[in-house]
Amino acid sequence: MIVRPFEDADEDAVIDLWSRCGLLRPWNDPRKDIARKKQVQRDLFLVGVVSDRIVAVVMAGYEGHRGWINYLGVDPEMRHNGYGRALMYEAERLLRAMGCPKINLQVRRENTVALAFYERLGFVEDQCLSLGKRLEPDD
Repeated sequence: MIVRPFEDADEDAVIDLWSRCGLLRPWNDPRKDIARKKQVQRDLFLVGVVSDRIVAVVMAGYEGHRGWINYLGVDPEMRHNGYGRALMYEAERLLRAMGCPKINLQVRRENTVALAFYERLGFVEDQCLSLGKRLEPDD
């Protein structure tokens, strides 16, 4: 797998991949999320490509205090090949190079497969509650 930054031509393939991974929610417009990410740390929006096909994707970010991982997805037909791990290692490498001391991410409690994946990578549950406030509706 080749890991490279997201390109504009990748948009439809990335959204299709997120959809097949069950990552899309009605309250988050993926096209708006992509447009926003392209404006902020675009180089931390990564895709994994095998034979000219996007098989993995991740959005990472760093705001000076914590790094964040969002929208990590691996093609369901291509899982268990190390693609998610490779994409996470590259995101971590880039964040570490920026001076990032810690990475946070959010996983839905019912997504036990993702929870187990992140635990294998060394992530542990923080003793905090995630809160959110929508500033701009996507629907």
